[in-house]
Amino acid sequence: MRLVVGVTGASGVIYAKRLLEVLNDTGVEVDLIVTEQADYLIHYELGLSIADFAALATTRWDMADFAADIASGSQSREGMIIIPCTMNTVAKMAHGIADNLLLRCSDVMLKENRKLIIVPRETPLHETHLENLLRLRRMGVTIIPPITAFYHHPTSILEVVDYIIAKILDQFAIPHQLIERWQKPEGDSADAESR
Repeated sequence: MRLVVGVTGASGVIYAKRLLEVLNDTGVEVDLIVTEQADYLIHYELGLSIADFAALATTRWDMADFAADIASGSQSREGMIIIPCTMNTVAKMAHGIADNLLLRCSDVMLKENRKLIIVPRETPLHETHLENLLRLRRMGVTIIPPITAFYHHPTSILEVVDYIIAKILDQFAIPHQLIERWQKPEGDSADAESR
């Protein structure tokens, strides 16, 4: 399997780093695209150089490289994840703007009916954010906000992050043991709501 991972300039690049680590461990090849703002946050939030971060991927592409093979629908990639995804990126995707490689690649995923996942990182959300997200959902984009559950009793930031990574891996049927899946406790008579 080969996936494209885009990283944009929203807080939460720890999610991207963890996704790259897990994909690397599972043997999934990754084409990486990092925006200039994300490059800054990788250093600021994680204390990493972009070289160390990019070393977790198979290939890193320049945002301006429209000749990259991932810019073409003729190249086979199973899907794309944009993590974290800024509302600026969401807005451009929702309105068909593809003025850099990350946006062009997401446009290719849509036109080729391949899986496209975004992890939008903004709060609170105003009306335009919500309208753009709804527009993307109607276009077939899977939206996984970084909102954790607590039934698995996380005790560290990594376990909170892994919950979201597990949700992404499940979308691609990539086996993992990042989280304990929900099971109703013995003797629990309470009705379970959506997990």
